[in-house]
Amino acid sequence: MKEKYNELIASLTDKELLKHLYLTQVILLVISFILGLFLFDHFSYLKSFDLMDRNIIVIGIPAGVAVVIIDIILMRILPSSFYDDGGLNERIFKNKSVPHIFFIAAFVAFSEELLFRGIIQTKVGLLFASIIFAIIHYRYLFNWFLFLNIIVLSFLIGSIYAFTNNLVVTITMHFVIDFLLGIYIKFKRSPIDVQHEGGLHE
Repeated sequence: MKEKYNELIASLTDKELLKHLYLTQVILLVISFILGLFLFDHFSYLKSFDLMDRNIIVIGIPAGVAVVIIDIILMRILPSSFYDDGGLNERIFKNKSVPHIFFIAAFVAFSEELLFRGIIQTKVGLLFASIIFAIIHYRYLFNWFLFLNIIVLSFLIGSIYAFTNNLVVTITMHFVIDFLLGIYIKFKRSPIDVQHEGGLHE
């Protein structure tokens, strides 16, 4: 299964991968609209948006930065296989401009938080929402560490939503994580680059 998935990803161009990413997020927004229509009166879940909440700055941004710092530290000390997602994240972010990475991170954060926190968690609870969130990130199912990582992260974000009851806080946190990790991936030197630099100095 993992081999077939990796073959499928390898067969797609970077442009096609990006189209699939955007299509997935649009589908999540459509699902959110449909579920919101049937499960909530007058889209009441939209009341969970509070742009003036100080928790956006006090909790959302610092929590996102903390997750990124921990992730980068773990990337540096753990075997590379622990963070092996088939190279998908690198292909998505490596050659994108910073504004494009910003847009991708914002779009993903908004669509995923709206559905998983604003709707699913509100209706079925934190644990179930966290598991669904992890499963929807299909590529992580093939790597036990990444799967555990995404469940813990989802549970953390969900707990913050339960505490603040403000989707803007979790959207901000989610955005900070995706944006900073996207920037890290973009500017991270690959082993090939390091070898080339070493060759130039020899």
